Amino acid sequence: MFKLTDIEWESLRSQFVTSNKGRGGRTYLPNVFTEHGVLMLSSALNSSQAIQMNIQIVRIFSRLRNLLSEHSELKLEMNEIKKRLINHDKSIDTIFKYVDELILLKSEPTERKRIGYKSDDL
Repeated sequence: MFKLTDIEWESLRSQFVTSNKGRGGRTYLPNVFTEHGVLMLSSALNSSQAIQMNIQIVRIFSRLRNLLSEHSELKLEMNEIKKRLINHDKSIDTIFKYVDELILLKSEPTERKRIGYKSDDL
């Protein structure tokens, strides 16, 4: 069992259900259980309703763990894709730079050699 931090409590606090700060609201941070704490609590309680409730809580903890692991894998994949996109952006910028240089070279007037019969008399 441990206490929530201020940031954790603010993120969990409902805006409509709990009272405002300074108006009889909670003056201390709540204590919360970890998954192992719930298991220990279920071994201490003997009523069937308490045991069923603790089983449900443990199931929720395991679902949350699975969700977090799935999201962490997705986050890693997203970061990998972002790195690739940054490299692609750099490559595309380089290609456009070369194309612009080629367009500038092509647009500059150059003297062309005349094609055809050349007469020595002229």
